[in-house]
Amino acid sequence: MHTSPVRHPAAQRPVAQRPVVQRSADQHPAVRRPAAQQPGWPDTEALRTVKHRLAASLPLVMPRESDLLKHRLAAVAEGRAMLLQGGDCAETLDTSLSVMENRLDTLSRMAAALSGRTALPVVVLARMAGQYAKPRSSAVEVRDGVTLPSYRGESVNGQEFTAAARTPDPYRMLRAHEAAAATLNLARALVGGSPTTTRGQVPEELFVSHEALLLDYETPLTRIDPYSRRPYAGSGHLLWAGERTRDPDGAHIAYLAGIRNPVAVKVGPTAEPDELLALIERLDPDQEPGRLTFVVRMGAAVVRENLPLLVEKVAASGARVGWVTDPMHGNTYTAPSGHKTRGFDAVLDEITGFFDVHHALGTHPGGIHLEMTGEDVTECVGGPAGIGHDDLTSRYESACDPRLNREQSLELAQRVAEITATRRAPAATWR
Repeated sequence: MHTSPVRHPAAQRPVAQRPVVQRSADQHPAVRRPAAQQPGWPDTEALRTVKHRLAASLPLVMPRESDLLKHRLAAVAEGRAMLLQGGDCAETLDTSLSVMENRLDTLSRMAAALSGRTALPVVVLARMAGQYAKPRSSAVEVRDGVTLPSYRGESVNGQEFTAAARTPDPYRMLRAHEAAAATLNLARALVGGSPTTTRGQVPEELFVSHEALLLDYETPLTRIDPYSRRPYAGSGHLLWAGERTRDPDGAHIAYLAGIRNPVAVKVGPTAEPDELLALIERLDPDQEPGRLTFVVRMGAAVVRENLPLLVEKVAASGARVGWVTDPMHGNTYTAPSGHKTRGFDAVLDEITGFFDVHHALGTHPGGIHLEMTGEDVTECVGGPAGIGHDDLTSRYESACDPRLNREQSLELAQRVAEITATRRAPAATWR
């Protein structure tokens, strides 16, 4: 299962076979730089054991799959395709067939809506099989005078507000790796199966992505491809650096610079043009289309004001990066009930602003990056069903941040398709 791309057989094209990928030494340059947002594992001997076991494990994805995604993303960067990236804010370690089927069916229907109105191919990239760690604005959480480490995702600690659950445990990274393998195997079975074996639509081709946050997880899973003699992340097809880890001189960017997978960087409202140019120099010095994607997460209130200068400066540099909007993170607020939520209208407004900027500058708005699910949760307000603050307690199931539910996701895809269709589409081709 680990040697087959996550795609329907009808979508396959001849790809040269490569030798089995071998384990690399744990000598990535990122390990020599200070890293932000790391848990501070209390048991260093357990950490060494876990890293050794991860380094000896099979890779979850193969280099040729990541190379194919880079080829697809090159079309996005050049205005010949769109990217649909979506999935859970923070994955749990449970792998459910029904949840997987609903997620893939929702992504497939969203992609069909985008492609149908724009005549452009759509690259489907799931936040899946690796999104088990989360950055936090504070290292600790305080409740009723009790201070404990913040919840950092299932690969670090537990959600329960107890000292035992919140203590970072490196062995959780092994359980996360097992869960990722099970998730990928199930996804491959669904994507490669016949329509009669699934309860809905599935994408013809599916890639997986996550934030490269835990370097103690990513570095041991980095492999040297014997075919090219280049290092590849074995944990996912595309990895990204987040808003809190995108320092051009930091360990996370050093790690991404040292792998050949396509990579992405989240770009928030404080980003400056010089910072983006420095990121391009470190991550994409050869200006290779498909290698680097900027994921813009500014908030509906400032995207129209802050984004144009960044796009102009990057375009003037000659870099051929992809531009994608993440309209979720900049529009989060706390409801009266205490739940974090996002408004459907604000999400749509940020997407509209992102497309407005690119259309005005003559550049390509490459796609959308969403925290969403195929389930009927009540975590974001607004949308077709008119979910309000009083409804949040009904089915608020996210392990961290609020996600669009199935109905909201499908409606959003239709709206984005309408926005995109107002622009004359280039020829629809991967080539």
